[in-house]
Amino acid sequence: MNETANRLLEPYFGYGRMRELFCDRGRVAGMLEFEAALARAQARVGLVPAEAAEVIGRHCQAQDMDLDALAQAIVLAGNTAIPLVKMLGRQIAAESPEAERYLHLGATSQDAMDTGLVLQLRRAVDLLEQQLAELGEQLSAQARRHAATVMPGRTWLQHATPVTLGMKLASVLGSVSRHRLRLQEMRHRLLSLQFGGASGTLAALGEQAWPVAEALAAELQLSLPEQPWHTQRDRLAELAGWLGSLAGTLGKLGRDLSLLMQTEAGEVFEPAAPGKGGSSTMPHKRNPVGAAVLIHAGTRAPGLVATLLSAMPQEHERSLGLWHAEWDSLPELCCLVSGAIDQASQLAAGLEVDTARMLRNLEQTRGLILAEPVSVELARHLGRQDAHHLLEQCCRRAVEQDRHLGEVLHAEPRVTEHLSGDLIDRLLDPANYTGQAARWVEQACREHEQLQRDMHNG
Repeated sequence: MNETANRLLEPYFGYGRMRELFCDRGRVAGMLEFEAALARAQARVGLVPAEAAEVIGRHCQAQDMDLDALAQAIVLAGNTAIPLVKMLGRQIAAESPEAERYLHLGATSQDAMDTGLVLQLRRAVDLLEQQLAELGEQLSAQARRHAATVMPGRTWLQHATPVTLGMKLASVLGSVSRHRLRLQEMRHRLLSLQFGGASGTLAALGEQAWPVAEALAAELQLSLPEQPWHTQRDRLAELAGWLGSLAGTLGKLGRDLSLLMQTEAGEVFEPAAPGKGGSSTMPHKRNPVGAAVLIHAGTRAPGLVATLLSAMPQEHERSLGLWHAEWDSLPELCCLVSGAIDQASQLAAGLEVDTARMLRNLEQTRGLILAEPVSVELARHLGRQDAHHLLEQCCRRAVEQDRHLGEVLHAEPRVTEHLSGDLIDRLLDPANYTGQAARWVEQACREHEQLQRDMHNG
């Protein structure tokens, strides 16, 4: 175990699967995959002997690289590719000095590093899509399960009119579906070859430059851009913005869940587990430890996104420092969001819902939460302004006299002149005032299901 690694916190924040893709050896593996593919591409167009390409490819194995020595060499080299290519070259030369002559031919360090990163990002995007599909499944199931579970709506942290838990979850599901669509739409732009040589002209390869670039893109199954993007970082910035936006969606889910777990609400809870959410001093506590991970991601992600955006105005044909700022920021952002998605899936799958508490909370204002439907119904008879003013008076009287709004309304002649007692009671039933909530649930779930089919068939 590396004693300097952040092993204490990584399991909690759920970075594991994504961290494996962005570990040191994963970074090296991406660059070596580029070098092996470059040799094969150049062999395909006759620039490199096939035997030399085979030798180069055989030595492009991340497990054969001394990462400690590489780390020390990077301190002087200023990037990972320079010492890696030297290390690889020594290994190849020990077998075939002739093959070593063709290593890294016509490429620059940033070609290896950026394309290696893109290869890592391809696996990261696949993982993110898999995670979001699972989260969507959990949210869809819970939204349908609780499509008619009535609870207080809250605006400005105050009771508003009734909503359903299914509707709240469906709103998150809709956002997740849109994030998935955005990811698919940007995929082609993101997974793009970087190959420009020293200054982006590929001059070292002469007339063979474009055929090599085409062959290299085909070898790596990456799109071939209109030109190298050494200092045009919009592809990576677009991914960063997407990750930041997704972190915001997950952060909202965590924030709402933590508020619903508050003692004063007590309506929805994280799934329970032995030892989960306890306090070191207070035996009664049940802390929202999963929601904290989502809020943590939503809080940290904007700063990392800002780093990627701040690194965009890079100098001329190769940046000094701004490019470097991307190296750990983007992988960290991927790991941060991936961990939050995993945590969100666990929370969604095991939500504990106290419907009795929801009903009690709906009655906490003693009918005031349903003043709007009474006002709307009275407006048919009195006009909107007069009806609104009358209901304000009734609500104020209910509060001052500590009475239920229904009791006040039943005793108010200006109300009973137009509304029957049965109608007043129906208007004050929260289950009768959820509007289009069921429709929102069904639409979000259908959209998710269609997306699942499209992704499966795509």
